[in-house]
Amino acid sequence: SLNDVISSVSFQMFTNSDEAVINKKLPKELLLRIFSFLDVVTLCRCAQVSRSWNVLALDGSNWQRIDLFDFQRDIEGRVVENISKRCGGFLRKLSLRGCLGVGDSALRTFSQNCRNIELLSLNGCTKITDSTCNSLSKFCPKLKHLDLASCTSITNLSLKALSEGCPLLEQLNISWCDQVTKDGIQALVRSCPGLKGLFLKGCTQLEDEALKHIGSHCPELVTLNLQTCSQITDEGLITICRGCHRLQSLCVSGCANITDAILHALGQNCPRLRILEVARCSQLTDVGFTTLARNCHELEKMDLEECVQITDGTLIQLSIHCPRLQVLSLSHCELITDDGIRHLGSGPCAHDRLEVIELDNCPLITDASLEHLKSCHSLDRIELYDCQQITRAGIKRLRTHLPNIKVHAYFAPVTPPPSVGGSRQRFCRCCVLL
Repeated sequence: SLNDVISSVSFQMFTNSDEAVINKKLPKELLLRIFSFLDVVTLCRCAQVSRSWNVLALDGSNWQRIDLFDFQRDIEGRVVENISKRCGGFLRKLSLRGCLGVGDSALRTFSQNCRNIELLSLNGCTKITDSTCNSLSKFCPKLKHLDLASCTSITNLSLKALSEGCPLLEQLNISWCDQVTKDGIQALVRSCPGLKGLFLKGCTQLEDEALKHIGSHCPELVTLNLQTCSQITDEGLITICRGCHRLQSLCVSGCANITDAILHALGQNCPRLRILEVARCSQLTDVGFTTLARNCHELEKMDLEECVQITDGTLIQLSIHCPRLQVLSLSHCELITDDGIRHLGSGPCAHDRLEVIELDNCPLITDASLEHLKSCHSLDRIELYDCQQITRAGIKRLRTHLPNIKVHAYFAPVTPPPSVGGSRQRFCRCCVLL
């Protein structure tokens, strides 16, 4: 086997000679195959062993997937340019998340050299402007996933450019790009019919008209995040529900204008829904959640924080109709009582599925609720901050049944130890090499 071959080679294989035993024993094709499993740092270390290993380690075929997040402070534009020249058409996936030193010029060179790129994350690369999307549009027609979250200089011009040159786009994250309006969304969705994921969190200029374009042109949509898009109302979201029957994940937390009409529309049109986040949507009631629960049986995660009108009635419906429920947040739902938790704890999801339940600031919850949850064998975490009627004794009893559970109650989380300081190089050796 390959392991036997490698283990039989003596220590001298690591010497700095191109005549080392490993180079004689193993053909270059096999060494190249071994190198293909290594991460960026290890490849760079191998490149420093000898001239022949330098050639093999820096071969473009080994650099099809690169994540530079761990080196974000050191990465500057020239590193990205060098990588792109080395990788060329081999590179498929690149993450520059948090690399603040990378700008439009480097990404133009990158786009020209890496025309087969399919996944690109520029999340938090705040120097990026519309110029980068023009480059991607011009040179990267195979792009499928693009993350531009927190690139706040991005405007509608970027979306229009992507619509012209990247028709295969499946996922786009422009969260916090708050200059984007309905015009950019319209151009994008009309030319990218295969969109499956749209992350528009914090795009505060978006209104119902933008959602109507999405509902009309994105039949493949699976994930939609509209958190804090505070101008949207039932009217726009209903068109999403009617046009996007494959929807599995919807986040409208902080969209305070929506009502039970949305929950009815989801129930009638989106039976595959798995994740629903409606935190701070204070107009939602038991009536809407009853319709939802009775029609969306695949629900796994629900964030109902500050849905202040819901009562135990919602929990009864979820316990009966949603056997796959894993994560449920009820923080600040002040009408929830022990009786609702009793139903949840005896429902089909409780025994094997329920992993997280958040009950912060639920003043009517007592130790009785913890008794109702003790048979939830998969329960990993429970949040109980400011539940004044919960006692340490009740938590201790719960732990006798669920010894590994993480309970967050009156005590603050452990303060992490201070990081050990000290001088550090401006660049790591890998960045110098690249």
